[in-house]
Amino acid sequence: MIFDSRIVGIGQSIYTRHPGEDQTVHNLMRDATSNALRDANLDLKDIDGLAIASFSISPDSAIDIAWRFGLSLNWLLQDPNGGSSAMNMLGHASRAIQTGAAKNILILAGDATGLEGYAKIANSYNSATRDHLSPLGHGGPNGVYSLVTSRQMKEYNLSKSDYANLLISQRNWASKNPYAVYKDTLTHEEYNAAPMVADPLCRYDCVPVVAGAYSIILSAEDNKKLEKQVKVRSFFQSFNYDNQEGDGTRTGIINFVDKLYDQAKLSPSDIDVYSIYDDYPAIVLAQLNDLKVIKDSNMKEYLRNMNNEIIPINTWGGMLSAGQPGGMAGGLNGIGEVALQLQDRAGNRQLNNAKYGIVTGYGMTLYRHGGTVSAAILEGE
Repeated sequence: MIFDSRIVGIGQSIYTRHPGEDQTVHNLMRDATSNALRDANLDLKDIDGLAIASFSISPDSAIDIAWRFGLSLNWLLQDPNGGSSAMNMLGHASRAIQTGAAKNILILAGDATGLEGYAKIANSYNSATRDHLSPLGHGGPNGVYSLVTSRQMKEYNLSKSDYANLLISQRNWASKNPYAVYKDTLTHEEYNAAPMVADPLCRYDCVPVVAGAYSIILSAEDNKKLEKQVKVRSFFQSFNYDNQEGDGTRTGIINFVDKLYDQAKLSPSDIDVYSIYDDYPAIVLAQLNDLKVIKDSNMKEYLRNMNNEIIPINTWGGMLSAGQPGGMAGGLNGIGEVALQLQDRAGNRQLNNAKYGIVTGYGMTLYRHGGTVSAAILEGE
């Protein structure tokens, strides 16, 4: 028997740039879990599956977190794949629900590394980074994605100022998100005058690291409190699609984009809301282009239209304004946001009549650019 999986609970901790002594990763995960359980009208004893992703729970692992929370489980997963972890966990948990391996799965991610801890992670992200990039003083992923951004600008005839439209749009959404760390209005003048971090990336192009946690609960049963249930209608992934030989301006989405829409029996024009993994603006555009959202790959025109109409991308503000807790919780945040929109529970950010949403995950910078990417179409009914 195959069971449908649905998102029945969503919970978030505080997001903060400067965590206090009591805002450890374990406490932040506890807060996100408590909020998700309350939202789903479930207790800890109802949870029989756990998926977790975090850079900073070490030396603990998934089973340690289960023990700390008092969970007795039938299914357990720990995912270390950075910006793709949330989507990886969603895919594995959905299949676990479908096959009856678990009934209620808590998907949890969070980090509280601090800026110093994050720098250590960035410099030893993998052996290629440790052995070849760090000795050059490359500055972590900012240096890598400055090169990707430069290539994108050249290929699609973009100027530095064109990217401001994306940042301003997401900041406007963030102003309506009580959890976002940056809510103040961002102007073109402020963007253009911002100090460079790694040319052409300025301060606003680089995702702010925060401490925080996010969780969702997947279940085989409906949440009776909700008028609309959210289900995964289509899900695909791609890993190391170009063996790091491409220029990073395309993603592995091109390997499955047609199947993504065909499985859902939808087209790009049917999608009402997007949560696109946004560690850098160039990566948002690359994914949107590969998803066939940007008509004729005209990124310049697409960005220009962001000033003239509300394009529902990253309606929580994205990580670029709301903050990135290690990348893992940020990806989970995007999934939760689309679910809230499809359930008509997004508060001041709520879109009208949203039924279908796309969520993506992108991450694991192997050497030149990310090596993993995932996309799913969620449906509210």
